[in-house]
Amino acid sequence: MSGSNGTEDPDRGDETPPVEPETQPVPEREVSEADREPAPEAETPQEEDVPPWEAPTAVIPVASGAQTDSVVSGAQTDSVVSGAQTDPGGTDLPPPASPPPGGDEPYGGDSGDSGPNLPRRAIALVVGGVVALLAVLYVADLATSSGKVPRGTTVAGIEIGGMSLDAAEATLIEDLTPRLTAPVTVTAGDTGGQIVPAEAGIGIDWPATLDRVGSQPLNPFTRLASFFRTDEIGVVSTRDEPLLTAAVEKVTASAAHEPREGNIVFEDGQPVPITPQSGQQVDTADASDVFAERWLYGDVALPVESVDVTVTREGLDRALAEIAVPAVAQDLTVQGREGVTGVLPRNDIGAVLSFVPDGSGGLQPQYDTEAATGILAPQLAPSETEPKDARIVLEGGRPSVVPSETGELVDWPVTLEKLPDLLKQEGERRVEAVYREAEPELTTEGAEKLGIREVIGEFTTSGFEYASGVNIRLAAEEIDGAIVEPGETFSFNDYTGPRGAAQGYIESGIIESGRPGRAVGGGISQLATTLYNATYFAGMEDVEHTEHSYYISRYPAAREATIFDGAIDLKFRNPFDTGVMIQTIGTSSDITVRIWGTKTVDVQSVTGNRTNYTSPNTITLPAGSGCVPSGGAQGFTVTDTRIVTDAQTGAQISNTTRTVRYDPVPVVRCVSPEPAPRNAPAPAEDSDAGEAGTDAPAAETPAEEPAPGGADEEE
Repeated sequence: MSGSNGTEDPDRGDETPPVEPETQPVPEREVSEADREPAPEAETPQEEDVPPWEAPTAVIPVASGAQTDSVVSGAQTDSVVSGAQTDPGGTDLPPPASPPPGGDEPYGGDSGDSGPNLPRRAIALVVGGVVALLAVLYVADLATSSGKVPRGTTVAGIEIGGMSLDAAEATLIEDLTPRLTAPVTVTAGDTGGQIVPAEAGIGIDWPATLDRVGSQPLNPFTRLASFFRTDEIGVVSTRDEPLLTAAVEKVTASAAHEPREGNIVFEDGQPVPITPQSGQQVDTADASDVFAERWLYGDVALPVESVDVTVTREGLDRALAEIAVPAVAQDLTVQGREGVTGVLPRNDIGAVLSFVPDGSGGLQPQYDTEAATGILAPQLAPSETEPKDARIVLEGGRPSVVPSETGELVDWPVTLEKLPDLLKQEGERRVEAVYREAEPELTTEGAEKLGIREVIGEFTTSGFEYASGVNIRLAAEEIDGAIVEPGETFSFNDYTGPRGAAQGYIESGIIESGRPGRAVGGGISQLATTLYNATYFAGMEDVEHTEHSYYISRYPAAREATIFDGAIDLKFRNPFDTGVMIQTIGTSSDITVRIWGTKTVDVQSVTGNRTNYTSPNTITLPAGSGCVPSGGAQGFTVTDTRIVTDAQTGAQISNTTRTVRYDPVPVVRCVSPEPAPRNAPAPAEDSDAGEAGTDAPAAETPAEEPAPGGADEEE
């Protein structure tokens, strides 16, 4: 029977022409060269050889204006012929002769629930349902958590997520407040200690801490992730900077230490290595910030900065083996003239050899030739000839020059030039001393050019006691013959040196705290006054001098000087082109100082009237060696004017006035204590019988306050 779709009836042998259904015309499309090529014929296996489940799929073309899928046995597939995709829009494929059963639409239509679109709709419905459910859950979660702390939020490990802000604050205050008073262990490098936060000025800013919580997140993925993770927001700490700094400095005091460079020192003549060690530095400000941030979390490691050393262990060992150990192996002998030798013992090498970092990890040796000279020079001194300065002596009342002498001394820099090699040398270490000529400081020619040929200034004082005379003559002998070259400054204290009992000085009068007293070396001020006046009239430049605190009648007013060892000095400068020489002449009653040179100026002194008199006060002291009685004297003010003129022309060179104020000399009374009554009981002694008696104290006379005065002065 023939179907209406025009297909071949298998019961008939003839072929019925197909009937064209009324369809929309298919638009023509451009056919490529590949489309025109006939598809290869598929090899169809013999019917008896193909199992039913491996039978080829029939291709049913759909006659429509759009490309569609071909459906076979209810499954959606692409149109394929022998595994190759065909063009559904081709014109060679015949359309179906009749619609499939069950409807008027062509096969493959979209009018029912069955067909290829059924899985798509199911998937869309499922996905839509899931999305709707998630949206409902998201809205519900957002609504229920509104106004609460975001889920998963922690502060110092305390879970506050889902709480209201008030509840979260109460929980945090309850749990965290005790931690403020609990010690926190801190470490700084290789040291450590404990800090109590509250004692270090640390507190918690609760409002600022809760401000870190923020609002509920709107991002759905963020909200979903909050079910599986936590968000630690920490706390905002308040801090008292001075307290925190003090606490951190205290706990890190032992953490900071300087690096110790590797080095080699000598102990008992043997080299000892010092192992290099890195240093540590602690920045207090950084350490304070770290503690304020981390104190809630337990142990806090404060930041430290390591300070590296430059010397390595290898460099230290190399210097020890190659330089230090060989250096102490033998003594060093320096051979001088006339059989004189000097020895640098190996036990003293440490005074000569030292080490410094070389910048490349090793140690560089340093050799102190001055230290070696200090050890060797005294031993070779007998082989040397010291130079002698020219001297100016007074013979027959006139100065004459005693010629200078050239000496020969060891040239130590040259002699010890090869010291580094000598201290490495194996076996005996011996070197010959090298000598050089040594000129004196003042040669004969230099002495003759000084122009010291006449007296240009002279002054004499007298009236001193025996003890003062002894001290004056000792000091006068020390400065006698002193030469002051042009432009040089003479210092009385520097030239004479210490003036104590060891130098032969004895006790004599001084001014102590504004009143008369006694001390070893007293009385030297009379020599200072005499020297000052001699240089005054010789035209010397006054550099430094000090008058006595009160006036002493044997000295010219406003033209005198005191002196005190180590405290008050007398200095003058030679302003001329020629030299000057000091001559002193001492007797049992007076002292004279003459200044020799070349006369170029005349000097005149004009003493002013005394004014502004002041009366003395009275001091009462216990009688004894510490009390020197005095009748007292008035104080006053006086001036001295020095006029310097050219010796040849008489032209005035300078006119200088000096004003001096003298304190009054206090009246000093030395009073003996009153004797004890004759019938007074004897002093008590320890005894088993009777009571101890007591002595009545002797009457005391209160001493008046001494007059104000400066440093002690020698009269």
